[in-house]
Parts: sequence; structure tokens; C-alpha cells
Amino acid sequence: MKLGLLLGYSGAKLSLPMDTVKQAETLGFDSVWTAEAYGSDAVSPAAWILAQTSTIKVGTAIMQMPARTPAMCAMTAMSLDQLSGGRFIVGLGASGPQVVEGWHGVPYGKPVTRTREYIKIMKTIFERQGPVEFDGGMYQMPYKGPGATGLGKPLKSILHGDPNIPIYTASITPAGVSASAEVADGVFPVWMSPEKYSVLEPSINKGLEKSGRNKADFDVAPFVGVIMDDNIDGCRYFIKDFLALYIGGMGAKGKNFYTDYATRMGYGDAAEQVQDLYLAGKKDDARNAIPDALVDEIALVGPEARIRERAADWKAASQRGEINSMLLNCAQPEAMEVMADCFL
Repeated sequence: MKLGLLLGYSGAKLSLPMDTVKQAETLGFDSVWTAEAYGSDAVSPAAWILAQTSTIKVGTAIMQMPARTPAMCAMTAMSLDQLSGGRFIVGLGASGPQVVEGWHGVPYGKPVTRTREYIKIMKTIFERQGPVEFDGGMYQMPYKGPGATGLGKPLKSILHGDPNIPIYTASITPAGVSASAEVADGVFPVWMSPEKYSVLEPSINKGLEKSGRNKADFDVAPFVGVIMDDNIDGCRYFIKDFLALYIGGMGAKGKNFYTDYATRMGYGDAAEQVQDLYLAGKKDDARNAIPDALVDEIALVGPEARIRERAADWKAASQRGEINSMLLNCAQPEAMEVMADCFL
């Protein structure tokens, strides 16, 4: 099992917990991950961390694809990969229409098509076999659409990239997970249960079959909240707050990927109730409607002994080859030490 540390994105001011990052590096964590929404970006903090560490990998969970061309993302990845001695991991996501169209001012388009084309272009650039030409539904290189001058020229990267720079995607929809397994090296489920790999398995198998690979070639790296305290309900509160926001508020009625995902995990009635309450402005009630059982499935919360006991289920999933990494949302130094002791 490989452990990663999630840092998220900033609030009103940007600062990085470098003491925590360096503790993770000392404990043997494999990676640390930055993020972006519509404030701080993911790349600048990643570069900052890489410059101040020596062994831990740094990834983006995620860079928003609509905010960057595939070529720009490939340039960033190749640059950080070389400057860090091969410690950069690309993490991509489609984001959502509220941010893509509201903040970046570009069409949300077709996220699954975008993912396939984006990664294919990036890998073509990494491989540097010749000038890049691509004619897709979302991207054309050279561009030939409205406003084109007709002067676009197929180009080959000046910088020699490593074809093995890993690329992960964030996805939970069946089509998105399948596309990730087809063209990427790994997937981030925003949460998952170690006992319910079956929710993702058909989509993963479908994508791997298209690519001619097997499960050993593909990393499933779920986000896992870790809060260690004797007050179990207090620990659950923070996880429920996160779940209520995503299940309840990240999309309109009938267009929320997270509500659908919770439903596929067996919590359909609760997910519908949470969404109704959240969209009605009753956020506290929505949080309270999150089942304890869902929190206990996807997170590690409570006293140390309880966390260690639950960790056995995650280890079993790893031993079955279902998951390969856990990306921990864990701010407590003592909890990080427990995680290292359990898994490393």
C-alpha cells in the first residue's frame, strides 16, 4: 500500500504546511497532493513543495483540464518532472460546469471525451516521436476551427519528456472511470468503501479491456479522511460536512455525480434526502441526514484502536489488488504516524 497526503486548496490566504509535508516524507509516505478550485492553483504549490523536499512525490489532485490546453499541461509536467528528478505526478479532472463555465469562461463540453483526448495528446507529446497532429472532437492540433489563421504548424516538444510520467484522473461516473482505466495510469475516487470495489469494478474492467492492460497496470487511489479522537460523533461531523456539500450541493437535481455515486453505493434514499435538504438551504439538516454507516465505510474516524481495526479492511482490499494507494486527508501528526504504522 502506498500512502499519499492531501493538502487541498487554499482559503483566502495561501500557505503550505511544510512541517506536515516533511513529516510525511520522513514517515515514508509516497506522495503529497495539491488542489485547485477558483483561488489558488495546484501547480505553484506543487513546485514549491518539490523544491523543499527530496524523496516524496508531488501530484495534483487535480489540475482542471478546461483551464489548460493539453500541450500546456504536458509542458508543466515535463518541466516539474525534470526539475524534481522524476517526482511529479499529473492528476487531472474535468471539474464541473459551475466552475468551468462560471470561472474559466469556456464550455464544459464532453468531460469523458475531453479526458481521452487530453491524455492521448499529453502522452504523444511526452513520447516525442514527431510533430503532434491530432484531430478530435474537443481538440485539434493544429487548430483549424473558427478564427484560425491557417498558419498553425505541427510541432514537437523542444524539451525531451519522460513517456512514463504518471497521469491520474479524478472520476466516479461509470463512463469516467472506464475512460481513466483506458488511457490513464490511475484514478482518484473522491471516496470509496474498501468492501465495495464492485461499484467501480465493471467500469475499470471495461476500460482496461479496451487498452489491453490488466489491473496491475492501473492504480485505484481513493481519498480517505482520517480523524483520530475519542469523540466518534465529533469526528464524523467533519466527514458528514464534506459529504453533505458534495452529495447535496455539487450539482442540480438529477445532475449531481456524487448523489448518483452514493446511490450506487447503496445509500440512494439518504442521498436523495440530503440533496433535497441541501438545495432547500437546510445545510445543517443535510449534514445530519448523512448516515453514520456511510462515514464509517469511507473514512477512518474515532479512537486509535478503532482506526487500527478498520485499517485492516483497507489492507485486505489492497491485498486483493483492488486498491493500490490511499490519499489521506489527515492533518493530525499522531494520526499520520498511526497510518504509517498500519500500512508502511
